[in-house]
Amino acid sequence: MSADKAGHARTARIARQRAQQPLRLQPDRSTLFVGSVEKAFQVLEAFRDAHRVMSMAEIARAAGLDRSATQRLVHTLEQLGYLRRLPDSTNYGLASRVLRLSYNYLRSREIIDRATPYLLEMTHALGETSNLHELDGHEIVFLARFVGRHLVNVDFAVGSRLPAVYTASGRAMLSRLDVAVQQEIIRATPRLAVTPHTEIDPALLLSRIAEAAEQGYAIAQSQTVIGDISVAAAITDPHGAPIGAINISVPATRWTVERVREQLLPHVLLAATSISRARFGS
Repeated sequence: MSADKAGHARTARIARQRAQQPLRLQPDRSTLFVGSVEKAFQVLEAFRDAHRVMSMAEIARAAGLDRSATQRLVHTLEQLGYLRRLPDSTNYGLASRVLRLSYNYLRSREIIDRATPYLLEMTHALGETSNLHELDGHEIVFLARFVGRHLVNVDFAVGSRLPAVYTASGRAMLSRLDVAVQQEIIRATPRLAVTPHTEIDPALLLSRIAEAAEQGYAIAQSQTVIGDISVAAAITDPHGAPIGAINISVPATRWTVERVREQLLPHVLLAATSISRARFGS
C-alpha cells in the first residue's frame, strides 16, 4: 500500500473512532450553559475528517441536529463569515475566518513560543521531525510541527489529533496524572485499532502508562502509523502536571528502538526539562 493510501486509511479509522465518542470529556452542565452556542459549535465541528463540504441535510445529520435548527445556524454562521456557500451549489464549507480562532489560540499559548527554539534545533541537528503536543480529553493535539529531512508522514499538521493512549506523547503526559484519570481516559477512548499493531487492551495500556511514569519518557512503535517509532517526554508545570509533550518521530526503516533510546531520547528529555523550567521557573 502506498504512503498516501495508508494515510487515508488511517484517517478513516480515526474518523470512525471519533464518531463513536464525544469530542471531549464533558463536564457537568450548570444553569449558565447556553445550549444554542453549543449547537453552533456542533455545526462548525461537523466539518471534519471527510466532511469537508456538505449539504444542509448532511450538516444536520453530522451535527446531530434537526433540519430547522441547522438551517438557522448555518445562515447565521454564513453571515458571520465562518461558513461559506459554494458558488452555484447548495453545499457549504468552512470559511477562512475560522482560522482566526486557531491563530489566536496558537498565539496565546506561551508553551509554543518556549518550545519552538528546541524543536527547531532538534530538527536541524538530527534531520528528523519534531512535534509539540498537548492533551485534550482523550486525544493529543499537534500544537507545533517541524518537518525533518526524512518526512515520516504527510497527513499530520498543526491541529491534527490522535488517541492519546496510543501515542508516545499521550502516554508520557498521562503518566503524570492520577491513575483514576488515566483509567477514565482509557475508558473514553474507542477500542478500535488504528494499525494492526495498535495496543487496545485497557490493562496493557495502563501498564504502558505506568512504564512511562517509571522511566520518565515513552516510546511507541507502529501504534498510529505503521513503521513509525516515536519517543516523547512530558512538559510539566511547577506542580508536576503535564501541559504538553516533546516528541520526535522516525521511520523504523532507518531506526531501531534501541537507537532511538540511545541517540534521540537525550534530546527529547533535555528539551522537555528545559521548557518546563524556562516556562515556569526552577
